[in-house]
Amino acid sequence: MLQSTHSFPKSSPNFGNGLGTSRNLLEDTKLLSAINVSSNGETEFFQDADMEDYGFEYSEEEQEEQDVDIENQYYNSKGLVETDPEGALAGFSEVVQMEPEKAEWGFKALKQTVKLYYRLGKFKDMMESYRAMLTYIKSAVTRNYSEKCISNIMDFVSASASENFSLLQEFYQTTLKALEEAKNERLWFKTNLKLCKIWFDMGEYGRMNKILKELHKACRREDGTDDQKKGTQLLEVYAIEIQMYTETKNNKKLKQLYQKALSIKSAIPHPRIMGIIHECGGKMHMAERHWAEAATDFFEAFKNYDEAGNQRRIQCLKYLVLANMLMESEVNPFDGQEAKPYKNDPEILAMTNLIAAYQRNEILEFEKILKNNRRTIMDDLFIRNYIEDLLKNIRTQVLLKLIKPYTRIRIPFISKELNVPEKDVEQLLVSLILDNRVQGHIDQVNRLLERGDRSKGMKKFAAVDKWNTQLRSLYQTVSNKVG
Repeated sequence: MLQSTHSFPKSSPNFGNGLGTSRNLLEDTKLLSAINVSSNGETEFFQDADMEDYGFEYSEEEQEEQDVDIENQYYNSKGLVETDPEGALAGFSEVVQMEPEKAEWGFKALKQTVKLYYRLGKFKDMMESYRAMLTYIKSAVTRNYSEKCISNIMDFVSASASENFSLLQEFYQTTLKALEEAKNERLWFKTNLKLCKIWFDMGEYGRMNKILKELHKACRREDGTDDQKKGTQLLEVYAIEIQMYTETKNNKKLKQLYQKALSIKSAIPHPRIMGIIHECGGKMHMAERHWAEAATDFFEAFKNYDEAGNQRRIQCLKYLVLANMLMESEVNPFDGQEAKPYKNDPEILAMTNLIAAYQRNEILEFEKILKNNRRTIMDDLFIRNYIEDLLKNIRTQVLLKLIKPYTRIRIPFISKELNVPEKDVEQLLVSLILDNRVQGHIDQVNRLLERGDRSKGMKKFAAVDKWNTQLRSLYQTVSNKVG
C-alpha cells in the first residue's frame, strides 16, 4: 500500500479534522486534485492552477457572507422605519459603513435615509444624505436603477413643493449639478421638465422661462435649428410651454408653437403629451370663435388622454360637447364609439342632458340643467366663459322659431318665452337684423317686431345714429361757446 510522506498542512482551511469533516464535497475534490502520485510511488502535494482557484472560491464565499450580512442589516433597518425611525437611521448608516466600496446596498440605504429624514422634517440632514447618495450614481449602481430612484425621490419631495420653496430649489439644483457631472443627459432633461411643471403649477412663469430656454437649447443643433432627431423631447418641451401660453392667454405665441408642434413628424410621443397639445389647441380655437376647429382638437385630445388612461379625457369630452353646441352641430358626439362608453359617466351626464335640451331648443330645461349642475358645468371656468354664447345660440334658435308664423310680434311676449329681460330681446333682435337673419324692424314705441321690409329698419337705425351724431356735435359747440 502506498503511503504519503506528506501530511495536510495544518493551515489549510476546513481540513483540521481530515476530509470527513470538510466544508463541502467540492472543496474536498479541489484539494485532492492538488495531491499527485509520483513515479516512485510517493505522493506529492503542490500548488497548481486548481489550487489557486480553490483559494479564489473561498474568498468569494467570504464576500458572499459579507453581502448577506449587509443585506440583513438593510432589511432589519427597513423593518424599523415605522416603529423606530431613529433606530432605522442608525441601521442604514451602518449599512453604508459595512460596504468596503460604494455599492448597491449603500445606495439603497441612503435612499431610505433621505426619505425618512424628509418625513421627520429634518431637511438639512436629508440634503446631506441625498448628496451622499448622488455620489453613487457614477459607477456604484446602474444608470437605469439610479434614474428610477432619483425620479422616485423627486416625486416624493415635489409633492409639497409650494410648502417649502427653499428646499425645493436646493433639492433640484443639487440634483441637476450631480446629473451634469455624471453626464446623464436623459435624466437631466426629465428633471428640468419636472421642475418646469412645478413652476407652472405655482404660476412662476419667469422661472419657467429660464428652464425652457435651457431645454430648447438641448434640443437644437449647433447651427441653432431644432434637431428633428430629438422630436419626442421637443414635443415634451412644447407641451409644457403651450400650457403656459394658454394660461397667460398669449394666443399669438400659442398659435406659433401649436403649429410647430403639429409639424413634427419624427417623434413618437406619449399620448398624454399629444393630449395636452390638442387640448390647448382647442382652447386657442375657442378663443378665436373657431368652433369646428376647436371640436376637432378636443376630440383628438380626448382620444389621446383615453389611450393614456388620463382623467383629463372627461374634461375634454365636456369641451367637445361645448364646441359642438356652439357650432350648432346636429351631431351628438356620444353617438361615436370612442365617446359612447362615457355617456353615463356622472361627470358627463349633465353635459349629455344639456346637449339634448339644446338640440330640442328647450330653453327653460337648458337653464334648469345649468342651475342644477353647477359643480360639473358652471364651476369649470373655461366652460363658464362660453355659457353666454351658448345661451345666445339657444335663445336665437327659440326666437327664430317663435317669430316664424308672425308678421308682427310683441317684444314683451318674446321676453316671457325666452325668460330674459326685454332689453336683451331687443339687443338680440338688432344683431339678427344686422346679420340679415331676420327681415324686419323694431317699433320701439309700441314694443313690436315688424317683419317684412328690412330696409325700413335699417333706415331707422341709420337715422337714429345720425341724430345722435348731430346732438353730440351741437353739445360740443355750445360747450365751447360757454367756455
